Amino acid sequence: MGRILLIAALVVVGLFLIGSIVGLVFSALKWILIIGAIVLGVMLIMKNTGSHRH
Repeated sequence: MGRILLIAALVVVGLFLIGSIVGLVFSALKWILIIGAIVLGVMLIMKNTGSHRH
């Protein structure tokens, strides 16, 4: 009986760890996409304003 409870506790702890790791990965992906969109927007603005000067 003790072995079954130990395995169940390990499974629950593992699921909590996997959930937090997945959350961190998706949070990092979100910020990478936001920063990439900002950089792309700035590059497009710089390209368009630079071409009007010539």
